[in-house]
Amino acid sequence: MSSERLWKRVRRIVSGSVNSVVSALEGAVPESVMEETIRDVEGAMDEVREELGKVVAGKHLASKRLMAMNRTYEELTGSIELAVRENRDDLAEAAIGKQMDIEAQIPILESAVADNAAQEKELESYLSALKAQKREMTEVLAQYREAVRAEGEAGDAPQGASGSGDVARRVAEAQATFERVTAKASGMGTLSTETGRADAVKLAELEEMARSNRVRERLAAFKGEGAHG
Repeated sequence: MSSERLWKRVRRIVSGSVNSVVSALEGAVPESVMEETIRDVEGAMDEVREELGKVVAGKHLASKRLMAMNRTYEELTGSIELAVRENRDDLAEAAIGKQMDIEAQIPILESAVADNAAQEKELESYLSALKAQKREMTEVLAQYREAVRAEGEAGDAPQGASGSGDVARRVAEAQATFERVTAKASGMGTLSTETGRADAVKLAELEEMARSNRVRERLAAFKGEGAHG
């Protein structure tokens, strides 16, 4: 489930529970309505936990991959220096090309780690809000049952504006807390550009030419450092 869809699901559950609790006291089976509402909240919590697990796993894998690439990059630097000392420009160029590939991937991995961390924080806020909502709902249900027992009327809801008003106030406060917890995440749009096949081939050739030039420049820089070293 996407972040936005999950947000809508959580928000619908919270908003729906507000209406359910307030109207339940006026219905014929308020206890059943409140129990069903609590189950809806629990279902939303399960969905958030499942998505949170995926995000945490994604962040872990991206972080692990990023660390491995950084290690490889450092190892390649040593290999390049060795190749230069041995006058093996071909090997040095291959290692430099690998470093450049890594440099292109590192920002993407760093972005993935940051995005997953932000999603993790957002989902945790959803979960906290739902937990608070469930506590409120469970407390209201317990108060209702206690009131019924106290009156000795197992099938009738307690009457009086004060009881109903207290329920409405409690749930409204829970909703207000949820609203403050998090703001709707905005998605990133994609920009697509249509180019002709011939232009695409030329651009690819130009990019490869530029890449080869950068490899030679770095090799020259390594040789220059070796000469001064």
